[in-house]
Amino acid sequence: MTAPSTEQQKVAVIGASQNRRKFGNKCVRAYRQASWKVYPVNPYAEQIEGIPVFPVLAACPEPVDRICLYLPPEKTRDLLPQLPRGVEIFFNPGSADADVLTEARRLDLDVHDGRAIVAIGLSPSQFGA
Repeated sequence: MTAPSTEQQKVAVIGASQNRRKFGNKCVRAYRQASWKVYPVNPYAEQIEGIPVFPVLAACPEPVDRICLYLPPEKTRDLLPQLPRGVEIFFNPGSADADVLTEARRLDLDVHDGRAIVAIGLSPSQFGA
């Protein structure tokens, strides 16, 4: 029998925001509250919620278990070829259209068209500004 892993799960939040009203910020706070190691990704910020920010996913110091996207569909589409296979990728509302989801599936990405905060048993309303 294998012992359960005690390694902390890791998430990259692409489109993380310094604005506490935006879902890209609420996601950072929600995953941190749920004890995930959070890597905010935003080329225009240095810190979000006191956490160092990475300009691109490839700059994160270790592989992640999940990616949460908070970008407009046109930016998400451009990013698809850079996303790793075998990692859960949550396309949050507004980050993907039908074409983006079709292309993501064609690239054999682990597509989740849904709400990343709800997926960990929390509600975005818990993280008001």
